[in-house]
Amino acid sequence: MTVRHDIHSSGIPAYCRACQARRRGLCSALDPDRLAKLAKTSSRHSVEPGVELIGDAQALNSYSNVLSGVVKLTKSLSDGRQQIVGLQFAPDFLGQPFKAKSAIHAEAATIVSLCSFPKVVIEQMMKESPELEHRLLKQTLNELDEAREWMVTLGCKTAPEKVASFLLMIARNISSSVGPAARSACFDLPLTRADISDFLGITNETVSRQLTRLRMDGVIRIENNRHVTVDNMSRLEQRCGGRRPGRNRTIYET
Repeated sequence: MTVRHDIHSSGIPAYCRACQARRRGLCSALDPDRLAKLAKTSSRHSVEPGVELIGDAQALNSYSNVLSGVVKLTKSLSDGRQQIVGLQFAPDFLGQPFKAKSAIHAEAATIVSLCSFPKVVIEQMMKESPELEHRLLKQTLNELDEAREWMVTLGCKTAPEKVASFLLMIARNISSSVGPAARSACFDLPLTRADISDFLGITNETVSRQLTRLRMDGVIRIENNRHVTVDNMSRLEQRCGGRRPGRNRTIYET
């Protein structure tokens, strides 16, 4: 009897083979030997909504791949005020290599599943693997592009366009039903109305009003004040204005 071996997965830990980070994230830059080495030092765990993942100005001792869920990134002022400055989705990399302390606060917006590994291990691998260093540089540059795109959304778009852009970003990243042609989507809102208003720079009342307008126009359906269904993604895209919001989950693709 002949046993067939998949040369692309030979030597790769079984739980890594189906992982998004292996296929489209940071770990896709690692060969099987380095991936196996990293897996020996890694740990998988889930955290509840509201749990702090990284504190502002906290010493960084580990990094993580986001396996599922949504991470909320915030910046704080000296008087305690906070601003949501970004969201992370699977298979994003959580952490800032070569920095002693974090410059941002990261918190679980939903139940989040993480694969974490020691900082010293990944930074040593970056020195040994130009491809891994290139992948992290690519992530950084794409995150910069995403931030600039979001500045356009916040600075130029109307309130209806901002809410539609937010929903489209969420639909593209966490939908359980979005297909290859992106014709429909179904998801739970990962942020509260207050967080959405903070993220978009509009009032809670405006967020609720625009969600109601989209629902009455048949662009979305909302159940239990949180579960959103988009039957036609192109109709939602049309409500976003002249520029489409970036897609976080494609930042690692080549």
